[in-house]
Amino acid sequence: QRRLVESGGGLVQPGGALRLSCVTSGFSLDYYAFGWFRQAPGKEREGVACISSSDVVTAIADSVKGRVTISRDKDTVYLQMNSLEPEDTAVYYCAADNMGWGCHLQHSEYDYWGQGTQVTVSS
Repeated sequence: QRRLVESGGGLVQPGGALRLSCVTSGFSLDYYAFGWFRQAPGKEREGVACISSSDVVTAIADSVKGRVTISRDKDTVYLQMNSLEPEDTAVYYCAADNMGWGCHLQHSEYDYWGQGTQVTVSS
């Protein structure tokens, strides 16, 4: 049984920081890549960051580059977000897929999804 459970979202003011967590179960570090995606009201789901199997490769979306990092520690994948802006407001989802050497920022490439955690950036 494979599961992804996100946490760490909440209400923060502009310029603040959050660390989102994705607790994984049933996924092998040797075979699965993990990604963070977000979806704001009225917008398409957007890739934020991903990390490959064995942590060989990471990718960060241009829209958040310099403000976010992705990392993995045992069974948990983290998304550290700094200097948050109102435009970052969205439901953030953790996803996983068996995709070999690298990782992808296209949501259609992922087969496993968590339920999401709400991030709201507002003064």
